[in-house]
Amino acid sequence: MEPQVRGANAAPDPSSGRREILARWLRWAAAVGAICLLYPLFRFIGYRIPPKPRLVTVPAPLPVSGVHAAHDFFLFATPEGTTAVSRICTHLGCRINYQADKQYIECPCHHSRFTTDGRRIAGPAEKDLPRYKVTTTEDNEGRVTAYVVHL
Repeated sequence: MEPQVRGANAAPDPSSGRREILARWLRWAAAVGAICLLYPLFRFIGYRIPPKPRLVTVPAPLPVSGVHAAHDFFLFATPEGTTAVSRICTHLGCRINYQADKQYIECPCHHSRFTTDGRRIAGPAEKDLPRYKVTTTEDNEGRVTAYVVHL
């Protein structure tokens, strides 16, 4: 028995074309379904919980100089407002000191200098000091009872 050979003018098998289209649609549907299922998983894997801000309460009133030196920050209270800046130098991470007589902040390691609001004045440090948000708590009469520094 000889296999049947179709001639050049013979019509193509309509069922094979439908099968190819159906298989292609199924592959696309499977890919879209896999993406829809895996997308939340990949977002979850890359999610990092942001750290909670550390709140440090400094009781008022501040010393006569208007400066409070804590382990991690300096708090400056002036008539214009309060500011808090980091005590870590942006050059190499040394703990910096406030020079009250000269009214600036200086790094003892490499002598970078900063203003009381954290702006760089001189030295090898290239960035300003990080500033922290400061809120105040007041009593019923409007007097400041404490400063809250958000680290």
